[in-house]
Amino acid sequence: MKKKKLIFVAALLVSLALIVPTSQVLAKRMILKTQSMFPLAVPLLGDGLVWFSDEVKKVSDGQIIFKLYDPGKLVPVVEILESVSKGHIQAGYAAPGFWMGKVSTAPIFGSVPFGPEGPEYMAWMFVGNGLKLWQEAYDRAGYNVKVFPVILCPPETSGWFAKEIKTVKDMKGIKMRFYGLGGAVIEKLGASATMLPPAEIFPALEKGAIDAAEFSSPYVDQNQGFYKVVKYNYFPGWHQQTSIHELIINKDVWKKMSPAQQALIEMAVRASLLQSQAVGEGNQGEVIKENAEKRGVHNMYWSPEQLAAFEAAWVEVRDEKCAEDPFFKKVWDDFAAFQTTYKIYSRLGFLPRTTGPAK
Repeated sequence: MKKKKLIFVAALLVSLALIVPTSQVLAKRMILKTQSMFPLAVPLLGDGLVWFSDEVKKVSDGQIIFKLYDPGKLVPVVEILESVSKGHIQAGYAAPGFWMGKVSTAPIFGSVPFGPEGPEYMAWMFVGNGLKLWQEAYDRAGYNVKVFPVILCPPETSGWFAKEIKTVKDMKGIKMRFYGLGGAVIEKLGASATMLPPAEIFPALEKGAIDAAEFSSPYVDQNQGFYKVVKYNYFPGWHQQTSIHELIINKDVWKKMSPAQQALIEMAVRASLLQSQAVGEGNQGEVIKENAEKRGVHNMYWSPEQLAAFEAAWVEVRDEKCAEDPFFKKVWDDFAAFQTTYKIYSRLGFLPRTTGPAK
């Protein structure tokens, strides 16, 4: 009887193995506590991560769960990178430019003044060496994280101002919230830049602690309420023609995942980039129109002379950083080389674009 029972159990196990895929039997359920830099309710910047998390859970049949937390719920926003690296939390979501003081090249992977639009940026990331260099940047700085671009934002506005900026000289003395490498550019023109966390921008504008601020695109900015205290919104976003936000996962956690789980996350990341680009670009026009017609906002466009001044200042900043930091130069040279080759096609393949304020 015992022998028959053993044969029966063995046959049952074989049958189950045939019915249930091996990957489902062996895969470990992964729950990753994930701290966000942006409130999860914020359009695109926050709810884009929610979309990513929901899709991963569905596609993995609940085997991978990114458990999301609003800013400050687990760790302070400024400690996300360190906390993920040390394993205090399993994953984090942020804008890489915020780590500029810790990883000098991090801003290049988030946005580049007078840099590429979304498709070109993604081409450098996935066809060129962008993603490899991004990972190398964190590895060289000693951070135990695996990095992915997860949200792709459309061109931003280059700031909300309390008064009209008629010439570049009007930038002198302005106290402005500014993100990433663009902050160093406006300082060349006499402004003072500070990189306040998102939650602190509106109160600073309202109290007059700053005179101007840039944050994101009109679709996102409307929820911040900037139009209530400042009425001049300037385009184009010369400092951020594209913004990339990152998902970082503790490397030890990443290594514990099965190859199938890792592949699923990599595919979900790419799906999220497409989804965020579609949502971001598809929702701007109505908001810009409403700002002008219902909120008293002046949608302004920088003059050619002003844009030329911003670009000249950016070239100075770029050259200084390349001279100061060999790895910054390595990353920039790779990026510039990719752009040079990309332009062979883009200048021939695309129709001329009409720029400037809508008529």
